[in-house]
Amino acid sequence: MAAFLLGETKTEMKNLPRKERERLLQRREILDAALKLFSEKGYHNVSVHEIAKEAEFGIGTLYKFFANKEELYKALIMEVGEKFHFAFMQVLEQEQDPFQVIKRFIAKRQELFSENLPVMRLYFAETRGASFNVRAGLDRELIKLYDEGLAKLVSVFERGIKEGVFRALEPRHMALTLDGMINAFLYQIITDPVRSREEDGLSTATDIFFRGVLVK
Repeated sequence: MAAFLLGETKTEMKNLPRKERERLLQRREILDAALKLFSEKGYHNVSVHEIAKEAEFGIGTLYKFFANKEELYKALIMEVGEKFHFAFMQVLEQEQDPFQVIKRFIAKRQELFSENLPVMRLYFAETRGASFNVRAGLDRELIKLYDEGLAKLVSVFERGIKEGVFRALEPRHMALTLDGMINAFLYQIITDPVRSREEDGLSTATDIFFRGVLVK
């Protein structure tokens, strides 16, 4: 599993004081250990002591970064959510042919989802289970990122309509339809990965979507 430090490039990391670099690396190792155990055993079956042991730190080191397991889980999910948001916004803010921008957006969604399957499995498992309290403070933050991304997607469709690329449909409805379609097929990667690979349903669905929105 590839680790990443959100918001910190390798160059930025090198420019930080040694103690700060060590602190960030310790936090990263704790998050990676938590993700590994949550993915293997489920959130509710893992203790903070197990996470500290997996990361090869004392429990006191873990508590320097996270007050409890819920906070650790939220940090893990929020970190990935912000990573996704940053990548999507980079694609959607490109001032190029709207059709190509939407195609790249779909490809980026699929790419990031596939690269982060352990986190995606964990998130879907917990949000479908009895973990409402765990994510009570998280949903608002994720929804804010989602709304920002959706608004940017709507603006791409609006621009495409003005340029004569897309049909004069309601841009928000187009964005919501595309978003729901992508989510449905990405979720199949988790629930039925073999069938998902064999069918490549997202490509078919993308073709159907564009046939409906592109100016002929």
